[in-house]
Amino acid sequence: MTKQFDVAVVGAGAAGLMCAAATGRQGRKVVLIDHSTKLAEKIRISGGGRCNFTNINAGPQHYLSRNPHFCKSALSRYTPQDFLSLVRRYRIAYHEKHKGQLFCDNSAEDIIAMLKAECDLAGVQLRMGCGVQGVGKEGELFRLDCEGGPITAANLVMATGGLSIPKIGATDFAYRVARQFDLKLVETRPGLVPLTFDSAAWQTLVELAGIALEVEVETGLKKERGHFLEDLLFTHRGLSGPAILQISSFWQPGTPLTINLLPEIDVAAHLIEGKSTLKKNLGNLLAQWMPARLADGWLLANGFDHGARIADMPDKLLRKLGETLNKWQVLPSGSEGYRKAEVTMGGVDTRELSQQNMMVNKVPGLYFIGEAVDVTGWLGGYNFQWAWASGMAAGLSFQAPAPG
Repeated sequence: MTKQFDVAVVGAGAAGLMCAAATGRQGRKVVLIDHSTKLAEKIRISGGGRCNFTNINAGPQHYLSRNPHFCKSALSRYTPQDFLSLVRRYRIAYHEKHKGQLFCDNSAEDIIAMLKAECDLAGVQLRMGCGVQGVGKEGELFRLDCEGGPITAANLVMATGGLSIPKIGATDFAYRVARQFDLKLVETRPGLVPLTFDSAAWQTLVELAGIALEVEVETGLKKERGHFLEDLLFTHRGLSGPAILQISSFWQPGTPLTINLLPEIDVAAHLIEGKSTLKKNLGNLLAQWMPARLADGWLLANGFDHGARIADMPDKLLRKLGETLNKWQVLPSGSEGYRKAEVTMGGVDTRELSQQNMMVNKVPGLYFIGEAVDVTGWLGGYNFQWAWASGMAAGLSFQAPAPG
């Protein structure tokens, strides 16, 4: 027997849960469907299990898209403060960790429980462990062929995310449905992903593994340029840390990263100007600016004498040292791919959607929200804020049915 609903939301992650709850509050009959038996696995594992649920600084400038203006409407109508009000209402303890990033004090489970409670209060029917084999349109209704039997709905919201972290159930289902309705897709690729480095080329820096420091990292040109001030971690296999994850969303294969290991110091200028007054040797001076192990390893790897007196070094050599520290160029060999990527870049082309409510312009009643859409945030809670905002934009668009 076919079950009929006003709205079917496919994907019980961050965007889907938010959308379903908002839709139910409009008085609509809503079903939330997911092939997993667990709610919101991506929320559960995020932020080391504490969920970086938003960033208080979130704005359009923190998102990548073919159309950078698309996200403005949803983000302005549901802000980090709006989500924070919900978190406070449920008395979830949280803290600001770094650059506006907000985390749960206890567990990501607090956020999942909050969203589940919101859905329950709104009368949302949950169908977990319910795979959707196919989607079709029959007249004014969408038909979903589900494992538990067919479902029809006047409106269909696709909130199944992207390709990132397949081990927790990521699939290309949203893209398949988009193609079925002849929607344009922006080519997908892993975002916020660890980059890989040639092991042979890295041998001279292996001894620096474990060292962390704040750096400037950039890549790309003009509108494609990414630039961040973030923490960098040296590992046995290359570079890691927030700096690498952030810049990975801007990195293109075959292009180098430029890293400034001492962003607050013009090394060459400082050394040359201080030749007559600086009495220390090279290694001891660098150790004042960076971890001593990094100073020693860096000089060795770049062919400089740790014990050389700065006063005795030619300007040309000091400029060369400054260049290695302030404009270090390193070429990644690739990335860890969707297996380790936190997000999927690209997706449903925003030109196919209404920025007001996320509905497909040429298919009334069909919506795409969250990570399935070509809107990708920076590292630091921005992608969850897009999930909340886009889910709310779709959910609030469903007006309550007329009485009687």
